[in-house]
Amino acid sequence: MGFLVIFNWSWLLLSVLLGFAMGWIAVVHRGRGVSKRTSQWLALLAVAVVAAALAHLIPGRPGYWLDLAMLIFAMYILGCAAGSWLRERVLARVTPTS
Repeated sequence: MGFLVIFNWSWLLLSVLLGFAMGWIAVVHRGRGVSKRTSQWLALLAVAVVAAALAHLIPGRPGYWLDLAMLIFAMYILGCAAGSWLRERVLARVTPTS
């Protein structure tokens, strides 16, 4: 994992910055969510992919790309969370008291 971070630090930094920008400009949309069954399947898929990466079930270059994709996605999600949290803190609307 250290090799991934050292060798691909620029891509990780770009994914964090892109996530931060998307978290900052994203408007909350209260649309229909996915069904409970679909969310369970997605959670199962995520657990399977993480387990495959941790157990090194996919060897060689495809395993490297899987690890890198998971790391970049995690950095993007962290950037999104930081951007939306910071926007909420900076642009907090104060309700006037009457």
